[in-house]
Amino acid sequence: MSIIVEFFVAPDDASAALALGTGPGRVFEALSCGNFDPEEAVVEWECLFDGGDVEDRVETGEPRIIAGEADDGCVVFVVSHGLVTALARAERFRLHEIAASWVGRRAEDGEVIEADVAGEILSDLAAIARSAARQRQGLYCWIA
Repeated sequence: MSIIVEFFVAPDDASAALALGTGPGRVFEALSCGNFDPEEAVVEWECLFDGGDVEDRVETGEPRIIAGEADDGCVVFVVSHGLVTALARAERFRLHEIAASWVGRRAEDGEVIEADVAGEILSDLAAIARSAARQRQGLYCWIA
């Protein structure tokens, strides 16, 4: 389980990778989140939006890590274009549906995430995804 999760907007993978050591800080537009597994969450969220299969996405290398080691401290990964698009276009009721489904999936695995917290995470993430899309930049996640 991660301790710090920050989603952030960056112009490209090379720029985003610079956040590895210290996080996105004030250099990038960022969203700090609570203590959950964002690598698993982004794959689940995308599958909840498009009906895809989590295992298939993981087998194809999602999410794509651009800096750090998955099992060794800090990591920066790319949020897929598909998820960024889905979040940026989602209406509030759709975000709440996805949040409720995500809460249910996590509960099946014994993880408790409050529905209102899940809704807030996805609403805030949708806002930053819209910003990334407007700027024609990528959305990334830093985990420490």
